[in-house]
Amino acid sequence: MFRGFLVKTISFVGYTVQYGCIAHCAFEYVGEFVSCSGPSMEPTITNHDVVFSERVSRNLCRIQKGDIVIAKSPFDPKMNICKRVMGLEGDKVCTSGPSDIFKTHTYVPRGHVWLEGDNLRNSTDSRSYGPIPYALIRGRVCLKMWPPHSFGVLAESPNDGRIL
Repeated sequence: MFRGFLVKTISFVGYTVQYGCIAHCAFEYVGEFVSCSGPSMEPTITNHDVVFSERVSRNLCRIQKGDIVIAKSPFDPKMNICKRVMGLEGDKVCTSGPSDIFKTHTYVPRGHVWLEGDNLRNSTDSRSYGPIPYALIRGRVCLKMWPPHSFGVLAESPNDGRIL
């Protein structure tokens, strides 16, 4: 009786570890579901929307201008941010806010990207903390999963729908 219990327990632990490893690899290399909070990406992504962030594009260095990405915050590595890529390395980007009279520009350094929220007046982004290293990008948002009425593919639209 004890032997049967021991075999079942060891088998259960083995399957749990096996499926845990599969889940870890899926979340680390394929993608993950992310709940977004805050107004910085409105109207594209609103507070408490759930999106799917795929990691294949990031791992293959296929992030492009206009893509929405999930990245580690440059201020707090425990926090993720959701922003739109507005500039890649070598691009000239505007560093001014939407209400600034005098516009200033800079170039995105090698190995970095320039991120901005779609809601420019209510977004802490690269205009505040500068370009972020490409390595901080966790994945590219490709699907809006929740709420159900807004389910669908997020198309590339770097200027459409932005609140200035």
